[in-house]
Amino acid sequence: MSDGDEEFKKELTQAIFAGLKELKQFYSEGMLQRDLEIIQQIRHKVKPTLGMFEFDDLANSLQQGKEILESAGFGIQFQSHYEEFILQVDKAIEEVNRLLV
Repeated sequence: MSDGDEEFKKELTQAIFAGLKELKQFYSEGMLQRDLEIIQQIRHKVKPTLGMFEFDDLANSLQQGKEILESAGFGIQFQSHYEEFILQVDKAIEEVNRLLV
């Protein structure tokens, strides 16, 4: 995507890193506050970026979380999803952070 432009590549990587950190922050806030709207907003904001940069596991997990919330709400099933999702986000943040160094 950066087509050899190192500065553009760095900017993209920083944008992805910031987006993943924001995803973790707002998904966590939504979980703690039991606020569906917070989760919906961050999901809507970052889902295209996840797809564009092939974070398919995270995109699929976001979809699973959406389906759980729609069918069962903020119960035990969503708590389990949330814990796994945060581990996935942390792993993605680590991977992107290595690209910034």
